[in-house]
Amino acid sequence: MGGTVQAAAELRERVAAELDGRGYFEGKAWLRDAFTVVPREHFVPDRVWWPVAQDGIYPLMDRTVRPRQWLRAVYRTQQMLITQIDDGAIRPAGPVEAESFTAFTSSISCPAVVVQMLGYFDPRKGDRVLEIGTGTGYNTALLAHRVGAGKVTSVEIDPQVADWSRERLGGLGVDARLVVADGEAGHADGAPYDGILSTVAVREVPRAWPEQVRAGGVIVTPVGTPFHWGGGTYDGLCRLVCDGNGNAEGQMVAGVTFMKVRGQRKERPFEELGWPSLGDYRVSVSRAAGQRVRASP
Repeated sequence: MGGTVQAAAELRERVAAELDGRGYFEGKAWLRDAFTVVPREHFVPDRVWWPVAQDGIYPLMDRTVRPRQWLRAVYRTQQMLITQIDDGAIRPAGPVEAESFTAFTSSISCPAVVVQMLGYFDPRKGDRVLEIGTGTGYNTALLAHRVGAGKVTSVEIDPQVADWSRERLGGLGVDARLVVADGEAGHADGAPYDGILSTVAVREVPRAWPEQVRAGGVIVTPVGTPFHWGGGTYDGLCRLVCDGNGNAEGQMVAGVTFMKVRGQRKERPFEELGWPSLGDYRVSVSRAAGQRVRASP
């Protein structure tokens, strides 16, 4: 057991050094400290699926069978791990064929994306934070390490997932409030918050979220885009600043890929969601600046 703990600590430091080299922790010593202190492996189930298919089959990573392989997978800088398929309809008993299920529905995000999102969110000590999508509880623990005991409220729609994360957080003595509910509604009981961080993507930012954040507080969430990469669409990580009156404005800061909240899985026309149409984009070419593409006001 001691050897495993040591190996995990060494892997955390290795990943932290890699992220350091890419500037992920720049100006945010708190974030590096949280990443190296909170044991990511504590929040990963013994059985998870590798998200890259091999000959149409997604392999199962089993800690009880191949512990070293499992631990290395947990600390792959750019690789998420799948913790649930089809809302739990498929049990983690073995590899799964790509044609035998509809969708991945829960995961633990890769270290790089977890750190990237927290960096853009950048909470202060003592901030009151609402997290949408507790998942494994790992992100909740990182937030609590920063803002302090009793300052994080996390909403999870799936009761079984919430039970897992509650047990994992309790095992480390993390003091965070977990609520089983639909995160699209936020959690008005604790509002106003200093910020909302969503670990699930939306097609449209729920109106309830900016209504529950104080003036100057931020919302960081993945938002579905019409852009394509690797055979599918990807999300834009959106950082919004709230005005305290139910409004928020900001911009996309990075490209990510996340699972959608249950209530927004169905595709919708992007015109309905406020996106510019193809004809709204303007292209200019100049000798001095080269090509420039922008959306019309």
